[in-house]
Amino acid sequence: MSTVLSAVAWPYANGPRHIGHVAGFGVPSDVFSRYMRMAGHDVLMVSGTDEHGTPILVAADKAGVTPVQLTNENNRVIVEDLVGLGLSYDLFTRTTTGNHYAVVQEMFSTVYRNGYMVEQTTQSAISPSTGRTLPDRYIEGTCPICKYPEARGDQCDNCGNQLDPTDLIDPRSKINGETPEFVETQHFFLDLPALADALGEWLAGREASGTWRPNVIRFSLNILKEIRPRAMTRDIDWGIPIPLEGWREQPTKRLYVWFDAVIGYLSASIEWARRSGDPDAWRRWWNDPEALSYYFMGKDNITFHSQIWPAELLAYAGQGERGGEPGQYGVLNLPTEVVSSEYLTMGDQQFSSSRGHVLYVRDFLAEFGPDALRYFICAAGPETSDAAFTWNDFVTRNNSELVAGWGNLVNRTAAMIAKNFGEIPAAGPLEPVDEEVLAAVRTGFDTVGELLRHHKLRAGIAEAMRVVGEVNKYLTVTEPYKMKDPSQAERLATVLHVAAQCVLDCNTILAPFLPHAANRVHAVFGGEGELMPMPRVDEVSDLDPGVGPNDETYPVITGDYSATPTWESHPVTVGAKVAKPTPVFTKLDLDEVLADRS
Repeated sequence: MSTVLSAVAWPYANGPRHIGHVAGFGVPSDVFSRYMRMAGHDVLMVSGTDEHGTPILVAADKAGVTPVQLTNENNRVIVEDLVGLGLSYDLFTRTTTGNHYAVVQEMFSTVYRNGYMVEQTTQSAISPSTGRTLPDRYIEGTCPICKYPEARGDQCDNCGNQLDPTDLIDPRSKINGETPEFVETQHFFLDLPALADALGEWLAGREASGTWRPNVIRFSLNILKEIRPRAMTRDIDWGIPIPLEGWREQPTKRLYVWFDAVIGYLSASIEWARRSGDPDAWRRWWNDPEALSYYFMGKDNITFHSQIWPAELLAYAGQGERGGEPGQYGVLNLPTEVVSSEYLTMGDQQFSSSRGHVLYVRDFLAEFGPDALRYFICAAGPETSDAAFTWNDFVTRNNSELVAGWGNLVNRTAAMIAKNFGEIPAAGPLEPVDEEVLAAVRTGFDTVGELLRHHKLRAGIAEAMRVVGEVNKYLTVTEPYKMKDPSQAERLATVLHVAAQCVLDCNTILAPFLPHAANRVHAVFGGEGELMPMPRVDEVSDLDPGVGPNDETYPVITGDYSATPTWESHPVTVGAKVAKPTPVFTKLDLDEVLADRS
């Protein structure tokens, strides 16, 4: 058994999330975490809402509220959406907690003490109309290297090179299109060149392991070639104070949101431990060199997880060229794997709230429920290349695969058992056809499990549905619906017993993908309680009141997942009551779906 950290990207709290977001970080991380729990590993799945930075101020101004009011509202919306999707966080918290402030300041102080946080005079981009700092990611322009017209102020997504806003040709604000002004200012920079050798050695080891997605390791190695110091503070009044004399008192100097946000994986683990009653429990996932850690996100965040965050960890441990000593948290584990997905697009366009190309998670769940969305993301999601969401593809996959394949198998099996026995019957002697289908399904645990362990959701769910197809073929071949003569009663019982065993095994295999449906199928065949434990929302108070900006209670996602079933075949319960079922999944009408969007 391994100790596994599932570190899930922190959704930004400037508004509700759309399905492109959860296709990148949400569903892939949950499928993996649920599978790893079923496979016997000790999983800690953490995340929260990312609540600092200029975009929050922009959104708050637009809404006529304070940043605290805006983040409180959006935090609650995002929490409810992710619980509705069934994401099994051990803790989903937020970056405005006193605990997070304290952890971030400890990280900064130690990195500074070790010599990797250096003060420099730099050019800061200012919005002429508001006087506020424009974050690098909110400045666009032409890349000076490859001439890509939509490069950002921190990197070019086309050629992968790191940039500064002053590097861009014809820079413009993404907020209002105006040309930024550049003024001199003092900031702290993370000295990445002093950590480059350590980063390169770590990435070389990751490349040699062969476990990272090729696009991720290639991108990570490419940005290492152009490494340079990166600013870790900003001219802004919304964020975590800089914990140094002469800086702490400056109301418009704060730690950069991308310094503090990635530290959230650690602070959330510490908060989880504190709330569990064992304040040091987090160390099993962070200080044990044998522990595994997987970071889930969209491709636009690779830089921060394969360079910035590892560099912070190395600097905190004193493992760069300047040496140094670890702080109170000790030597912290570097990522085992950065599991980055490409983009889910809406047709041939990127999802964009501002441009109206958007399908919000909340609206989608209200209309179609979590199963159809989770199935589509798993079956057609953007693992290693961009993937397009279209209504035609969504409806087709729902109807022809989820309803006609898996749903049909569940319903026809349960209906025949209910009609002929009212309960799962005992089996008589097995024939070769019975043994073959049982073996085929048992093999599915190995094949699907191996794919999920390596984050291959599309291949994993395709293999699971192939196994479902084998069971459907078994019913077609054995024809239990034709066994009406009393002399065939024992054979009928045997076939339906085998079918029930196969269906429930398939349900276990599909459970990480479709936990809500797994609980319904479990109930159809007489199961009690939940097969797959689900997350819940708890209302909590800040553990360190008065440290962060928020003194209200707030919702967190948590759950008790100790009853998660093991990843193996479980014998059916002979005598379990089976009533005439209602359909597990809903067939969709494409014309109606399209009509609702006209």
